[in-house]
Amino acid sequence: MTQPDLAYFDTGEGRRIAYRSRSGSSPTLVFLPGYASDMDGTKAIALDVFADARGLGLLRFDYSGTGASDGDFAEGTLARWLDEALALIDALTDGPLILVGSSMGGWLMLHVALARPARIAALVGIAAAPDFTDWGYSPDDKAALLQAGRIVLTDPSGGDPQVTHRAFWESGESLRVLDAPIAIEAPVRLIHGEADRDVPIGIALKLLDRLRSADVQLHLIKGAGHRLSEPRDIEAILRAVDHLLERPS
Repeated sequence: MTQPDLAYFDTGEGRRIAYRSRSGSSPTLVFLPGYASDMDGTKAIALDVFADARGLGLLRFDYSGTGASDGDFAEGTLARWLDEALALIDALTDGPLILVGSSMGGWLMLHVALARPARIAALVGIAAAPDFTDWGYSPDDKAALLQAGRIVLTDPSGGDPQVTHRAFWESGESLRVLDAPIAIEAPVRLIHGEADRDVPIGIALKLLDRLRSADVQLHLIKGAGHRLSEPRDIEAILRAVDHLLERPS
C-alpha cells in the first residue's frame, strides 16, 4: 500500500498542520492521535490500510507542535488542537464521519462530535482519556504545574517521560466532559485494555454511563495495556470499525 502524500493545511494563524488524506467512499474515517503522538503510529497506519482495502476516505493529521506539523509543543492546548481538528475536518472532508480517537484523541473526538453532530456516523475510542487533566494528575502535580509552569512525569507504560505545560492543563480543565451527560446520540465503541495503567477502566465505565447514546459498547481486552498496538488490539479496533460500517444507515 502506498501512503497518501504528506500535505499541509494553513490555519491562517502562522501554523501549518501536516496531514495525509485518502479519497474514497463515505463514511470518511478520521483518526485523532493521542497526547504527544502523531499520525504515523501503528494504529493510524493500520486504519489507513483498512480504509485503502475498503475504498474508504480517511483523514489523519498531526496537531501543531507534534509530528510533521509546525509550531511549538509547549504552546499546544486542548482547545487549540480541537480548533485544528475542526478546521481540517471542515475543509478536507464531506459527508458522514467515523471518528477514531486514541487516548487524548478520544477526548477530542467527543468535542468534535458535540461540535458537528449532524456529520457523525459513529465514534471509536481507543483507550479514550477524557478529562485526564483532572484525574490523571495528583494534587502535588497540579500544584507544581501552577507554580513552575510545567512538570515532567514518568510514563508507567515505559515510554518517554510526559511533559505537561500549564497552558495545556488549564485548557483541559475548561473542556472537561465527564461531570454531566454527554449529548452524543451516535453509536460509540470503546476499546480498552484491562491492564491499562494510564487510563483506569473506571474512566471507560464513567464515559459509557455519561454518553447519551443508547448504542454504546465497551470492549475490554484482557492483559492489554494503554497503547493497544499489539496485533490482537489492532484486530479488535478494526473489527469495531468494520461492524459499524455494516450497520444499516
